[in-house]
Amino acid sequence: MSEQNVLDGPSLRILEELQRDARQTVQQIADKVGLSSTPCWRRIKELEASGVVRGYTALVDRAKVGLHLLVVAEVNLSRHSDGIVEDFERQVAAVPQIVRCLSTTGQADYLLTITLPDIESYERFQHQVLFRLPGVTHVRSSIVLKEVKAEVRLPISA
Repeated sequence: MSEQNVLDGPSLRILEELQRDARQTVQQIADKVGLSSTPCWRRIKELEASGVVRGYTALVDRAKVGLHLLVVAEVNLSRHSDGIVEDFERQVAAVPQIVRCLSTTGQADYLLTITLPDIESYERFQHQVLFRLPGVTHVRSSIVLKEVKAEVRLPISA
């Protein structure tokens, strides 16, 4: 099924419901979007198979698991050759403390979101990990004082 066929009104409503609470039963979702259970289940499977739904996960409160510090780091690379970029991105992907990496335009080549227990941990992380990543020439760190909004749901409307 093409992506255009998958993303009609009922499928968009299913996506809204899955983003709101993916632990709902198919019947609960079907009731909310106005479908019977079997067509709703089929649409969910099509959304998964087409890659629109990439997976399911639990949202964990980072502070409650001891990750009190959130840092946004602007990173610049020395060169943008394929080898350096690929090595940098591969190593970043393997570091669990880096929870988001964005390749950007503007002042920084990359924006990294990093979470750790405390500032001392971040200082060690800078020296043991961040400064050793391939091609890194400059890192500018901003400590997050408060997360005003940290939404993972996409603004989908049917």
